[in-house]
Amino acid sequence: MRAHAPGSVTGLFAPAAEEGGAAGGASFATRDGVVVEVEPAAETGITVEGERAPFEPVERVLAALEVTASVDVRPEVPLGNGFGTSGAATLATALAANERFDLGRDREALLDAAYDAEVAAGTGESDVIIQDRGGLLWNAGDGVRRSEVVADVEYATAGGIATSEMLSDESFVETASRIGFRELERFDEEPTLRSLAERSRAFLRETGIATPFVEREIERVEAAGGAAGMALFGETVFAVDVDRVLPERTTVSNEGARLLPEGE
Repeated sequence: MRAHAPGSVTGLFAPAAEEGGAAGGASFATRDGVVVEVEPAAETGITVEGERAPFEPVERVLAALEVTASVDVRPEVPLGNGFGTSGAATLATALAANERFDLGRDREALLDAAYDAEVAAGTGESDVIIQDRGGLLWNAGDGVRRSEVVADVEYATAGGIATSEMLSDESFVETASRIGFRELERFDEEPTLRSLAERSRAFLRETGIATPFVEREIERVEAAGGAAGMALFGETVFAVDVDRVLPERTTVSNEGARLLPEGE
């Protein structure tokens, strides 16, 4: 049984300023994401493009669903570069396993299982929520809002960025929270993809987290009349309102994760 979940790109992030506080962010789903194939097996095993690999959140969601299975993960975007591939693989696995093993879980229960698996593995939280619904989602502190967007997105990537050290730095968290919520309030006034890229750019400028690669690619986009930001957290630049400035291209997906029929 096969399932697909879209990728997700977070352009704005506002961590909770204090323990127990609310976090905020703005993200969009991408057409290109992850395809998984789930089949019964004597013991659970995960492969990525046919090669055996550890994949903790996928293993955790199978355990939560009380099944053992072989799962082949086929990413359509780079792994670990800010596209939410871990969440996409985990959510798609939950959907496919539910169907293959005739578990009868409803969509909300499967989303909860995927969310819990991601949190327990330390690989993400909000990605699966975006990938479940599709579109452009944001939370400026007053609840999640969603809109549907029709847009092409170009991107360039140089790898992933380790975030654990940044998020354990109290000074950075305070700064990112203050700037992030300010930019989210501005985005909330004009919730478009271009506005998200522009607000992301402002966030990068004031937090100083952009790498030389990110700065260079953003400048190329702006010189061509487009707007660009960074996928948080990956060394990946996303851009709108440009044509063939960055090497890779996808579109916003307004459709969430789904089962794939035979032959698709």
